[in-house]
Amino acid sequence: MKSVKFYFSLLLATVMLSVSMPAMAQDEAAAESVVEAQTEVAAIAEVAEAETIAIADESAEAAVVADVQGTQGRDNADIDAEFSVGKAIGDFINQSGIKGFADDWRFAVMILISFVLLYLAIVKQFEPLLLMPIAFGMLLTNLPGAGMFHSEFFAGGHVHWEDFALGSAGLLDYLYLGVKLGIYPCLIFVGVGAMTDFGPLIANPKSLLLGAAAQIGIFATFLGALALGFNYWESGSIGIIGGADGPTAIYLTSKLAPHLLGPIAVAAYSYMALVPVIQPPIMKLLTTDKERKIEMKQLRSVSKREKIIFPIVITVIIAILLPSAAPLIGCLMLGNLMKECGVTERLSKTVQNELMNIVTIFLGISVGATTTADSFLNWQTLGILTLGVVAFSCGSAGGVILAKIINIFSKEKINPLIGSAGVSAVPMAARVSQTVGQKYNPGNFLLMHAMGPNVAGVIGSAVAAGILLAFLPI
Repeated sequence: MKSVKFYFSLLLATVMLSVSMPAMAQDEAAAESVVEAQTEVAAIAEVAEAETIAIADESAEAAVVADVQGTQGRDNADIDAEFSVGKAIGDFINQSGIKGFADDWRFAVMILISFVLLYLAIVKQFEPLLLMPIAFGMLLTNLPGAGMFHSEFFAGGHVHWEDFALGSAGLLDYLYLGVKLGIYPCLIFVGVGAMTDFGPLIANPKSLLLGAAAQIGIFATFLGALALGFNYWESGSIGIIGGADGPTAIYLTSKLAPHLLGPIAVAAYSYMALVPVIQPPIMKLLTTDKERKIEMKQLRSVSKREKIIFPIVITVIIAILLPSAAPLIGCLMLGNLMKECGVTERLSKTVQNELMNIVTIFLGISVGATTTADSFLNWQTLGILTLGVVAFSCGSAGGVILAKIINIFSKEKINPLIGSAGVSAVPMAARVSQTVGQKYNPGNFLLMHAMGPNVAGVIGSAVAAGILLAFLPI
């Protein structure tokens, strides 16, 4: 039985092998055909690639030859044949800025405005260190055909890096990156911190309240701008003018409403220069003759240890409570710590002088570059200038009013005139308080007392900017 099964299995295997042999032969033949086809395709591809490389080399060589022939390789006869006096004059006019003035008269208007600002900065000395570079930046950006600044590179509040990659950016485009990325204002704050003495503020902590009260102008103007139709981001940028702090205004506006940077910067620095004109009438209106004559006790001396600890503590507290204000406050206190610690004198002198001066030049020219005709010659600019006065006036009044309120509950009276120094126009606002006070009491010395609210205003405006950044999503 077993042998039958064995022979039957052997027979079945033989039959199956006989049937499959032709199929296997066919598969082997097909495989050989596929290999041959693949070999032919590879050969054709190699030939095509070689031809493509040769064509590309010929095209590149032809382009080089054409380029040489198009410039130095051309014969003088070709140029002579195309030359005519009329054509040369027409080409010159089309390539120059003359045609730009003819196409858009607003260029001429903006250049005239830059001349006015240059006059105010140089002759009238209105904040000349920054207003003069701003005015010259305005002049450069409005020269038709110069191509030094392209606002479209920053359209929508974003840096369009792909446009920079094309190589068509102008000088002012590159300088403006320092403003757009928030670099220049923070570096300015390092220098401001190194030139600031927080001793009067430490000696009289009440002055911190006066500096905070002066920031009411920021938020009051924010509401006013909303009522006039500006959006939240534009209103926040306009309101910061009330802090009388140019770098903070530039920093916040570059984040929230970069299209308004030019008008807001011009308004902020112009009103800072007009502190001696704007503040005295407000101070006299809100105070009595008796209040202006109040004499204040001499401030206590502040130890070196207190001055070293103060910037560190303030940085930690504000950065934890309001992280969005950390860049400005951190840079401000870093500069102050360099000044007060006593072991970085070289760094302190550098940030007070060389660094401060270099960044001021770049910042001013960059801000001036944004004052194009489209962004400046409109009704929005007029509204910003008007609201700027309101913001500054409300800020000055806020400090005076709070000083009067404190006097109701305090035994040691505060001269309300120092409250107007709560805006951060350092040290001009403090000098105005001193000047007005001495008119009514020649023996009254308010300068050091007014410096407390004045430097507190620098901190207050940075904190206000941080609050606006925290509540207005970018």
